[in-house]
Amino acid sequence: MHNHVSLTACIAEVDPLRYTPAGLPALDVRLEHASRQTDAGQVREVKLLLKAVAIGTLAERLARQNLGSCFAFHGFLATGRGGKSVVLHIQDMQQN
Repeated sequence: MHNHVSLTACIAEVDPLRYTPAGLPALDVRLEHASRQTDAGQVREVKLLLKAVAIGTLAERLARQNLGSCFAFHGFLATGRGGKSVVLHIQDMQQN
């Protein structure tokens, strides 16, 4: 099975840098995306706000970015803490 997401988005919100029980830096962010997509032959406006998390050196790098900065994010989806939402686990980010 595959679980890979590539999304161009901008940093909308950033929580304070935290540390996992193993001592790794972790950063919770909200990513904002807007685009035009074709669905069933019709063009539609798509907007979303997605919870995301980065771990390790990627978390430290993301913590230094300005709100509104846009990147191509790559990672996988998992259920968030509490099991009520989907979270993008960021594995890579490239300046857009």
